[in-house]
Amino acid sequence: MIQRKEYLQQLIINREKQIIKVVTGVRRCGKSTLFSLYINYLKSVGVSDEQIISINLEDIDYEELLNYKSLYQYIKEKLCKDKYSYVFIDEVQNCQQFEKAVDSLFIKENVDVYITGSNAYMLSGELATLLSGRYITIDMLPFSFYEYCEADPRATLTVREKFNQYLRYGSFPYVASMQQSDATVRAYIDGIYNTILIKDVAKREGITDIALLENIVKSIASSIGSPISIKKISDTINSAGRKISVNTVDHYVRALTDSYIFYKADRYDIRGRQYLKTLSKYYLVDTGIRNILLSSAASDIGHLIENIVYLELIHRGYKVNIGKLAEKEVDFVASNMDGITYYQVSATVLDEKTLARELEPLRRIPDHYPKILLTLDEIGAGVNYEGIRQINLIEWLLNK
Repeated sequence: MIQRKEYLQQLIINREKQIIKVVTGVRRCGKSTLFSLYINYLKSVGVSDEQIISINLEDIDYEELLNYKSLYQYIKEKLCKDKYSYVFIDEVQNCQQFEKAVDSLFIKENVDVYITGSNAYMLSGELATLLSGRYITIDMLPFSFYEYCEADPRATLTVREKFNQYLRYGSFPYVASMQQSDATVRAYIDGIYNTILIKDVAKREGITDIALLENIVKSIASSIGSPISIKKISDTINSAGRKISVNTVDHYVRALTDSYIFYKADRYDIRGRQYLKTLSKYYLVDTGIRNILLSSAASDIGHLIENIVYLELIHRGYKVNIGKLAEKEVDFVASNMDGITYYQVSATVLDEKTLARELEPLRRIPDHYPKILLTLDEIGAGVNYEGIRQINLIEWLLNK
């Protein structure tokens, strides 16, 4: 198992702290594996088997625990009396009113609670109200390219060949270790996508028109890197003979982001220092999903690498927005406690006109925060355009 070190460290740091640890993320991104890694760590530092209570609510063996009272009673009977008990509940949202069981466990002494979920909906409504201020979230993504290279055992492949595989097949952990045919990998990714669509979106939201939902998914996926208008999606569907309101499209899109299949990046006015409410962009959690949805995706490298950069910045703990500067746009405004970094992303800038176009928005920014141009061009170290650094994208992805 690849040691998801950043995520694992967050669990270790918060061990036995009076706070519920909530691990969220798209299906098959590695949440259960993270729990396994952490349980192995606990055992390595002296925690006994009887102190660990682990339940996966997608396993039919625990079907009788899908009621909060049954779940609570089952765990309560297994708690250790005189030492810490570590409670792990996978896919907790499958239990009706699970927040009541979690809250009751939380208030007990010497109980350390960890839960996972594949839908952001679990963090709204009752849970947020009942457990306000008493939980932290650890938002997981599939593999970064650095992790992908660690997981891929094929020493015969160059880094660039691995990157091409990463672009084509995406970043789900199991895919990185699969030495299978193209058809097998695509079938696996397609299975994940359909499970998310049916279980985490349609079933949870009561959506019966799956074909319409898929049309919206494909519409957004084909517009990666472009501002999205909910009204325009509605108008396009209506013009094709299907009737759907703007509110319904908005509801479907929210459900898709709640399931972590899409991530929303709002626009940010760099001069005005304020967030804008319209024409956000959306990025897919995995490029492999995009490639099975859109036949043209293989030649769409510019949008694919923009998607990868967005996810990498999220991996690194940044809040990521789209920069607006008058009529110009900066691909990403990445901010954290240390400040802001601006990023432009382009497959190549060997053409002088393309280089000038990509540099212009960065040059217009009126502050002195770092400005970076990421490309796939093979360049030497220290390429700098009046303070704007050009960095090879693959090297940047591998530089942890």
